Amino acid sequence: MHTAEIRQRWLDFFAERGHTVVPSASLVSDDPTLMFTVAGMVPFIPYMSGLIPAPYPRATSVQKCIRTLDIEEVGKTTRHGTFFQMAGNFSFGDYFKEQAIAYAWELLTTSEADGGYGFDERDLWVTVYEDDDEAIEMWKRIAGLPDRRIQRLGKADNYWHTGQAGPGGPCSEIYFDRGPEFGAEGGPAVDDSRYLEIWNLVFMQYLLDDVKSKTDFTVVRELPKKNIDTGLGVERVAFLKQGVANMYETDQVRPVLDLAAQLSGRRYGANHDDDVRMRVVADHVRSALMLMADGVTPSNEGGGYVLRRLLRRSVRSMRLLGVDAPTFTELFPASRDAMKAAYPEVETNYDRIARLAYAEEENFLGTLASGTSILDLAVAKTKQAGTRQLPGDTAFLLHDTFGFPIDLTLEMAEEAGLTVDRSAFDSLMLEQRTKAKADAKAKKTALADLSVYSDFRAKGETVFTGYEYLQTETKVLGIIVDGKSVTRATTGQTAEVILAETSLYAESGGQEADAGTIIGKGFELEVLDVQKPVKGLISHRVVVRSGEVGVEDAATTVVDPEWRRGATQAHSATHLIHAALRQVLGPDAHQSGSYNKAGYMRLDFNWNQALSPETRSEIEEIANSAIRRNLEVETRVMTLDEAKDLGAMALFGEKYGETVRVVDIGGPWSRELCAGTHVASSSEIGLINLVSESSVGSTNRRIESLVGIDAFRDLTTERAIVSQLTTNLKTPREQLPDRIAELLASLKAAEKRIAEFESAALAQRIPQLVEAARTANGVTIVREEVGSLRSADDLRSLVTSVRGRLGSAPAVVALAAEVNGKPSVIVAVNEAARERGVKAGPLAKTAAGVLGGGGGGKDDIAQGGGTDILALSAALDAVVAGLRL
Repeated sequence: MHTAEIRQRWLDFFAERGHTVVPSASLVSDDPTLMFTVAGMVPFIPYMSGLIPAPYPRATSVQKCIRTLDIEEVGKTTRHGTFFQMAGNFSFGDYFKEQAIAYAWELLTTSEADGGYGFDERDLWVTVYEDDDEAIEMWKRIAGLPDRRIQRLGKADNYWHTGQAGPGGPCSEIYFDRGPEFGAEGGPAVDDSRYLEIWNLVFMQYLLDDVKSKTDFTVVRELPKKNIDTGLGVERVAFLKQGVANMYETDQVRPVLDLAAQLSGRRYGANHDDDVRMRVVADHVRSALMLMADGVTPSNEGGGYVLRRLLRRSVRSMRLLGVDAPTFTELFPASRDAMKAAYPEVETNYDRIARLAYAEEENFLGTLASGTSILDLAVAKTKQAGTRQLPGDTAFLLHDTFGFPIDLTLEMAEEAGLTVDRSAFDSLMLEQRTKAKADAKAKKTALADLSVYSDFRAKGETVFTGYEYLQTETKVLGIIVDGKSVTRATTGQTAEVILAETSLYAESGGQEADAGTIIGKGFELEVLDVQKPVKGLISHRVVVRSGEVGVEDAATTVVDPEWRRGATQAHSATHLIHAALRQVLGPDAHQSGSYNKAGYMRLDFNWNQALSPETRSEIEEIANSAIRRNLEVETRVMTLDEAKDLGAMALFGEKYGETVRVVDIGGPWSRELCAGTHVASSSEIGLINLVSESSVGSTNRRIESLVGIDAFRDLTTERAIVSQLTTNLKTPREQLPDRIAELLASLKAAEKRIAEFESAALAQRIPQLVEAARTANGVTIVREEVGSLRSADDLRSLVTSVRGRLGSAPAVVALAAEVNGKPSVIVAVNEAARERGVKAGPLAKTAAGVLGGGGGGKDDIAQGGGTDILALSAALDAVVAGLRL
């Protein structure tokens, strides 16, 4: 049974039993405390917690999931996979424990011919929470299970909660007995390798509080509406139904594994280490493919960093298999073809995915080449020092700064006859991870407790009227101060205000929130920010400028018209630039992010090279031409499928509901899904001035533009500068570039002549300095101030030249100068002096201490500097005193 069929049978089974089929949410989680969707129930948490009323009484989904906490274990065991699919059926106050058990048993044991999974009843075991006698009775009655195949386990295994105060409850897990060749008899309580968990049924029936750990919490009371949350591991069912040993050998993963074996010339199953590497490649390529299909792009932070790590671990594993050449051009198409039956978007979006993956592989192969050079130097230095162990901090530097994997460092060090101080490396890695976890925890703690919004959201969605009106009469539904719901807020307080309706736009889709006020009888509130803390609810962060506002008060939202005008100009300009980009560069130049506010817009797009000045000008001209053509801007609300059929562009990384808003500028010329505010016609934008184009990653570029009056003001500033240049240089505007180039060439030539003169002048000073030498205890010493010099290089050249003239007897040269307004001392010591124990580094450091700064260097030559120019003579005296001759 193919994995795609397992997925479809699940959805069909529950759809036939009254469940709403909910499409998989994005791998990028909406939950602010999660980077990725890590479990099938994550998209349903707001409904289970009561934060948002459930739009249906029962639902089913097959959710795409990503977990990266155990990424180092991927391939080593059959349990760990980065990407996986979790099938779930959910009830929100509808059916409960008995029906959930009945559904599970029916689907698992119904024959394949009748639409089920066809498991033999004799191979199935269940575990229940130790005190859940009710579940045990149901398993016996519904499934006819004997006592021996029902096992009681404690909270650590059979109790579920979110880790925070809220809903939770006991769970019951279904296991498949793989047979005696996989372990000891006696059920999952004895051996959970032989007995494989395939389905978990959570009976969410209690309100929990004081949650300290998985097992330490307080049950407050039963929930008024009990929920069901179940999850079946699709990959686990797949490898059982396909008769293979693990998830890596299933139909959606095995093709990449086999191709990795073919490309490397190694056989899967012949060597444990090679098997692990092939499984890593198969898992990571599929996981990266699915992440990029959901809009994630490689970067150095957040989800982009995780994606980059997956891609690089794949490259690294292929290299450890002996393949140095690029392989993604073969591996990714294989994964695409294996996944497209279940997820057609991997084929639809493949051109974009391929461009990102191939570019990342090319860049990392270059990084590996650079890292290899650095590692070679470190190996040579280690051997020169007479040790056989590469320092841990060197391995960490290679890993952290250059992206050089530790196991590659271990392998290459071993080839050179060295070991690596792994304990020191692990200690530095632990320190880094601890800091990262602390940062993440701080960020998580900083987020508001979303439960405060549940009562307000239960009253319905906030109605946004701002598309048609700048003012709206409304009512205050709630006030939040310091994270707690209150009844009033007074002058000077900062608060969040929840309204029934609002004309103020909440920050979303790259558009900054509206500026404005909220007024009512006896109060005025200045709006600081407008956000959507939970789906469907708009919250206004305000400061009470005067009076007192209370719940149930009548109020009027007032948008700052100038701000809104500027915001609509900037957002519509973003659409024009995006359309112009695609017209000039082609459909691969796809928007990957944006930000716009009054007078300014920036747009990030997928591209891996800088735009030429000519290309930038062409994009700018096309966008401004669209403004001059006064194109009509039309907005329509329709279903997502209708919008896609119409050709509307959905942006990667954005999440859309079943109903969407389509914004047309000039009909199909620019047609995008967008909830932002826009001008009525393109001419209202006024002007777009493209001010910069830069890199924001190996596969991403950024365009920044000023819009409207801000664009005009910037151009008038440039015009004033050009006018001043034409006047000062007495040159017509069109000849300015040539005239400035001439002046720069003349300046460069003059600087060269000056440098030659100064070099000759320095050379003339060498004999005088040599003559100033004196001898103490057999060491020749030159100690002189040489005035002002243009650079430290001039001073260094002078010092080494004087040292070279002093012969082979022990000699020390210490010269001081003012370099670019700062004091500097350079000390040079010849070989004979070094043999007597005189070293330049400590002497330069001594001088720097007198100058109020720092210094040091090698034994033969070193430099010191500081801030006190008047102390140059004293610094030289300190050098001489430091000789102790």
